[in-house]
Amino acid sequence: MVELKLADYKADKHPDWCPGCGDYGVLSALQMALFELRLDPSRTVVFSGIGCSAKTPHYLNVYGVHTLHGRVLPIAQGAKLANPHLTVVAVGGDGDGLGIGAGHFVAAGRRNVDMLYILYDNEVYGLTKGQAGPTLGLGEKTKSLPKPNPQGKVNPLLLAFASGYTWIARGYAYDVKGLKELIKEGINHKGLAFLHVLQPCPTYNDLHTKEWFAPRLYRLEEEGYDPLIPPGLPPEALDQKMARFQQKALEWGERIPVGVFWKAELPTFEARLKAYLPRYPEAYPAQGPEAPLDLEGLLQEFAL
Repeated sequence: MVELKLADYKADKHPDWCPGCGDYGVLSALQMALFELRLDPSRTVVFSGIGCSAKTPHYLNVYGVHTLHGRVLPIAQGAKLANPHLTVVAVGGDGDGLGIGAGHFVAAGRRNVDMLYILYDNEVYGLTKGQAGPTLGLGEKTKSLPKPNPQGKVNPLLLAFASGYTWIARGYAYDVKGLKELIKEGINHKGLAFLHVLQPCPTYNDLHTKEWFAPRLYRLEEEGYDPLIPPGLPPEALDQKMARFQQKALEWGERIPVGVFWKAELPTFEARLKAYLPRYPEAYPAQGPEAPLDLEGLLQEFAL
C-alpha cells in the first residue's frame, strides 16, 4: 500500500459551514484520526444523516454515504454487517440522532455493531434556522428562538448507556487534538462506540459559546476516573461504576467533563450472529454476486 499523507484523507471541496462552526473542528479531528490510524480509504466508509454536520462525508477522501434524516444508524450498521472488514463511522447532529432518529439510536445500542457514531451537538437545528434541538434545556432561549424552549432536554450520555452502547465518550469541537484521540479510541473499540461532541453554533446559539465552554470543561482522567468495565466485574463493583458514570454524565453547569465515560467489553453483534450464521463473518453478504438492479419498471410507474 502506498504511504498515505494527511492530505490524502481530505477531499478537494471547501466546507461551506458558517465561520466559527464547530463542524470544522470535528472534521479536522476525524481527518487526523483516520490518517494516524493509517486506515485504507478504500475500506473506510463515513455515513451521515441530514443537517449541517451531514456534509462531513463530502469533505473526506474516503467512501461516503449521505443518507436520510434520522436514518444514518440502520444504514451504517447494514453496511458493516454486509462487509465486516470495513471501518464504519456514522456522523450526525443532535436533531438528526436524538430527534427524528431517536428510535434508531436506541435500537442500535441493543446490537453492539462494531462501529463509531459521532454526534455533533450544538443544541439547535442549524440547517433550518436555529429551532430548538433535543439537547437544548427547558426554558432556555437562544437568539434564534422567539420564546424560551418549552421542551425538556435529552441527555445523550445517559440515553446511550441505557440503550447499551459499550463505549461512551464526550469531546469538544474546539479541542481538536483531544477529539482526535477520542475518535481513534472509538474506532479501535470492539463494539458500538458513541462520541458526544459539544460544539458552539455562533450563528444561532448565543448561550453556549466558546467563551462559555472554555472555563467549564475538564478532563475525566485528570480526576482519576476509570471508565473500564472488565468482564466478570462483581455486582457490587459494577453498581459503583454505574453510579459514578451517572454522576459524571449528569454534571453540567459550572463544570463539564470530557473524556471516556464508559468502556465495556462485550460480544459484538457480528460475534452474536455466529449462532445463526456459523460461517459469518468469514463468509459475508458483500462477497456474494451483485444483485441485478433494473429501475425501469419503477420509473415507468411514476412517469407522467
